[in-house]
Amino acid sequence: MTTATTYTFLLDGQWHESESKETIEISSPYKEDLVGRVQAMTKPEVDRAIASAKAAQAEWAKQPANKRAELLHAWATELEKRADEIGEVIMREVGKGRADGVKEVKRTAEIIRYTAEEGLRFDGQMMQGDSFPGGSAKKIAVIKKAPLGVVLAISPFNYPVNLAAAKLAPALMTGNAVVFKPATQGSISGILMVEALVAAGLPAGLVNIVTGRGSVIGDYLTAHPGINMITFTGGTGTGQHLSRQSAMIPLVLELGGKDPALVLEDANLSLAADHIISGAFSYSGQRCTAIKRVFVLDHQADALIEELKTRIAKLTVGSPEQDSVVVPLIDTKSADFVEGLITDATDKGATLVSGGGRTANLIEPTLLDNVTRDMRVAWEEPFGPVLPIIRVNSVDEMIAYSNESEYGLQASVFTENIDAAFAVADALETGSVQINGRTERGPDHFPFIGVKSSGLGVQGVGRSLASMTRDKLTVLNLK
Repeated sequence: MTTATTYTFLLDGQWHESESKETIEISSPYKEDLVGRVQAMTKPEVDRAIASAKAAQAEWAKQPANKRAELLHAWATELEKRADEIGEVIMREVGKGRADGVKEVKRTAEIIRYTAEEGLRFDGQMMQGDSFPGGSAKKIAVIKKAPLGVVLAISPFNYPVNLAAAKLAPALMTGNAVVFKPATQGSISGILMVEALVAAGLPAGLVNIVTGRGSVIGDYLTAHPGINMITFTGGTGTGQHLSRQSAMIPLVLELGGKDPALVLEDANLSLAADHIISGAFSYSGQRCTAIKRVFVLDHQADALIEELKTRIAKLTVGSPEQDSVVVPLIDTKSADFVEGLITDATDKGATLVSGGGRTANLIEPTLLDNVTRDMRVAWEEPFGPVLPIIRVNSVDEMIAYSNESEYGLQASVFTENIDAAFAVADALETGSVQINGRTERGPDHFPFIGVKSSGLGVQGVGRSLASMTRDKLTVLNLK
């Protein structure tokens, strides 16, 4: 067992222990190992974090854009230097394969650099009054992009560096300050990410870290009057709660999904199976964009299932230390939930094609056939390695079934017919549709959108910059 470090929180440029004298233990999801401890902060410490951010933001907003971009480029360089170290912690803390953890850090550096460059070209506009009937050419509007103030950034466990930096970088580039609340499981990785930002020259107070028990500071933080915008990635239930709380402030939510794969009659089944397996089982399906159900015409289902079975048998299953594809889930509660979905389906008549077994938090990659509407796995997001096959009789039935879901994040459509691809894509009630590819986030400059219970607002580098600013109008009245 490795020695566990107790991590402090960043407030006003200094690292502190909480006055509560309490810490929260972060345990490994895949072995009996204490990864480290983080501080259990108090409400007064939250107050100080927000006040410090507000004071720093006033000065930061005055900095020219090229100076803000310099900080982001320096941050990206620091992250690249620490990629192996932080990638190792990501593996230990959230159970992601070591190679994927390192890749996440390097991809994060790329996002930060792209955000800096895009931010330099993120401008306002000018309008003339005489373009509107009765308006005067002597009335000119200068529209600048103004920062919102203090942004509360709340990140999830599954991409503790990537999805955190995707919030922090555009906030900083547009002149905001940030109060950063990482997911508890993932907070150590987030703290190390911010350590790199401090080493890059972060001004004191511009980013403050908040860690602690949700029962103590959760609602207090998200409903705090000092917060000017919230950007959140996590569960739909929490996101809906935030939506009810966040009266009169901008809110961007990236929530859950039940992303379907629709396999049309003319689809290349080998190609479809490759993307479905990768989309469903990478990191044990612990991704909002994971493929979570497959619609296939009844007469083609057997052929597709054989393709899927062959690929599932080749998946590596086990410890993230061996860079396995299917790894233990983040905690016992999550594994219990996924096991419950499998049991419910088989009890109601689903065919267990492969998998179904469990050892501690490790669920075998599970393929279920003959899944019907009365089974929970047809509708609920598992966030685990289980893939239901739903047999249908037409493409129209696929579309209708997909759209009945409360979620609307992404969908995949597999077909060789470009006209059919666009027709189905247009009919699906999702933020994005992938044609002949797995559901996934990115490239990171593409818009990332959830509709219905899958989210609110739009992300992606350019859209994130826009979401963290407001128009500031100055009207010139010429003589």
